[in-house]
Amino acid sequence: MKTSYWLAAACLAASASSFANEGFKPIPISDQELGELRGRFVMPGRIISFGIVMSSTWRNASGDLIGAATSMQIQSSTVKPQFYVSTIAKTGNGSTPTQGTGNVIGGAGLGSTQGVTQSVRAAGDSNTANNNVGINVTQSSTAPALAPAQGQVLMSGQTISGSNGAGSVAVTSISGGVQMAIQASNNQGTALQQVAQSGLMQNTTLLGSSNLVNNQTLLNVVMNNNLNPAAGASQTLNQLKGLRN
Repeated sequence: MKTSYWLAAACLAASASSFANEGFKPIPISDQELGELRGRFVMPGRIISFGIVMSSTWRNASGDLIGAATSMQIQSSTVKPQFYVSTIAKTGNGSTPTQGTGNVIGGAGLGSTQGVTQSVRAAGDSNTANNNVGINVTQSSTAPALAPAQGQVLMSGQTISGSNGAGSVAVTSISGGVQMAIQASNNQGTALQQVAQSGLMQNTTLLGSSNLVNNQTLLNVVMNNNLNPAAGASQTLNQLKGLRN
């Protein structure tokens, strides 16, 4: 994936909470920063729909599956943006996995990074781990219909959890965003995925064997293409005026 797409993912992920809870707050930036941002902006009013879908799952050697999925969609008609959470739990038909004996050292700094962070650290055998981020940008004259809400509303400061033979999952509202954490049973490892004001993070640590882990985040952005061509430069000027204090 190109660097510009990674930067777009970080900006869009970080804006999920501020777009929902705060107004636009201009801040001064240096000439150097302006040079780096040239050509990477969106005029006010162009985004008519923003949505985020996240899922984290862990399947162990016996086929037991634990995980969760969450989604949020924001439009001009949205009164109070909310994350909706569904937990995932399925039972396999294999024998209980042996206790994980792997040991991963270090990695403390992964919890304090900004932007987009993806990490997979493994100390076991025959494991598969995927950290994926997708950005879907489309253009339309109208915002898409809101999908029916599925799952439980995640309130501020709340945690929604579930567990089975594969382990436990906890979805928590943090820093205006959301965090999904999986603790696998039998010391098989951990998985963490979060979107908050500091950016997007996907981390997996594997200590056992024959595990399948997936962290997925999809950002959906719809841009308004129904701009009045007759307005020309005056329309762009009016949009720029909206950036002033």
